[in-house]
Amino acid sequence: MEFTVREQIIEIVHKLFIYTDFQEWEKLQKEVFSELVDFDMSSLGGDISKKNSTDICIDWKKGFEGIDSINHLAGNHLVKISNNSAEVFVYATATHFKNSTTNGKTREFVGSYNLHLAKNEEEWRIDKFKYNLKYSTGNLDLK
Repeated sequence: MEFTVREQIIEIVHKLFIYTDFQEWEKLQKEVFSELVDFDMSSLGGDISKKNSTDICIDWKKGFEGIDSINHLAGNHLVKISNNSAEVFVYATATHFKNSTTNGKTREFVGSYNLHLAKNEEEWRIDKFKYNLKYSTGNLDLK
């Protein structure tokens, strides 16, 4: 069964969250991100820069060290397609769980993403990534 173009794009967005949750760093690099990504997580205090997908995954791997479970839930996709590019707006929550903490076992980030995807010869890849934090709650340090 063939996916529509919209379904192909949303599938990449779902892979972004699922592969992150399972820490499938190689799959993120090979199936989700372009080699270079305009990357903006400034709403969480990060920088805005053009990053290599390998560096994004290295940073995320370090950031998730010691966390027992990660769970992203995404929805309300708004997709605009134009030739070989697409813009996607999506709401998402991320819950991080660490069993060994003494001040609450979870933290949650609620926000949205603005993603841009470009299609190479055959496949869609995320080449622009912006996270927009609305709020965070819980034991933010997971200590």
